[in-house]
Amino acid sequence: MPVAFQPHPKLPDVLVLEPRAFGDDRGWFMETYKRSEFEAKGIAHEFRQDNHSRSVGKGVIRGLHYQKDPLAQGKLVRCTVGAVFDVAADIRRGSPTYGKWVAVELSAENRKILWVPPGFLHGFCTLSDVTEVVYKTTAEYSPSHERIVRWDDPQLAITWPTRTPLLSPKDAEAPALADAENNFQWKQSS
Repeated sequence: MPVAFQPHPKLPDVLVLEPRAFGDDRGWFMETYKRSEFEAKGIAHEFRQDNHSRSVGKGVIRGLHYQKDPLAQGKLVRCTVGAVFDVAADIRRGSPTYGKWVAVELSAENRKILWVPPGFLHGFCTLSDVTEVVYKTTAEYSPSHERIVRWDDPQLAITWPTRTPLLSPKDAEAPALADAENNFQWKQSS
C-alpha cells in the first residue's frame, strides 16, 4: 500500500496519512491520492476542488475556516514547500470530542497528509519563511457558506507556535466558536 492511514489518537476521525516515496538517484515519486485506497479506509467523498496557498513569513495563520452544511468541506491537506502547524478541531454538536483539537506538523520534508473531515475547523500556522499548502476539498468554495472562528478562541485554547500571528483582516475579525454559525450535528456510527 503506497499510503499508511493512522487515526489521530485524540480525534480518530482525523487521519494522518504517510505516503510512501519511491526514490532513486533522480529524486522520488509518491501517490498522494488513490480513490480505491481512500474508499477502503472510509473516505468515500468525491473531491470537488483543489486549492494551493503560498505564505511568506513565519507565523502566518490561515484559519480557522469551515463551510456550513449543505456545502461542508472535508479537506485533504499537505505542505509542498516549507512546514506548517496544521490544526483540525471538532465542531459537531453532540460529539464526544466537540471543541477538541489536534495539530500535526506537515512539511515538504515529512510529506505527511492530513484528512480533515466535514464538521471540523481547519487552519494552519507557517513554520518557515516560505510555505505552500495544497489541499483537495469535498465541496466547492461557497462564500455564502464560509464561516470562520477566531484563531485564539478561548474555548478551543489552541497552543499555536506564535502569539503574534500575521492574519488576514477577515481572520482577525472572526467570531468566537460560541458565537459562530454552526449547523453541524454529530451522528454516531453504527
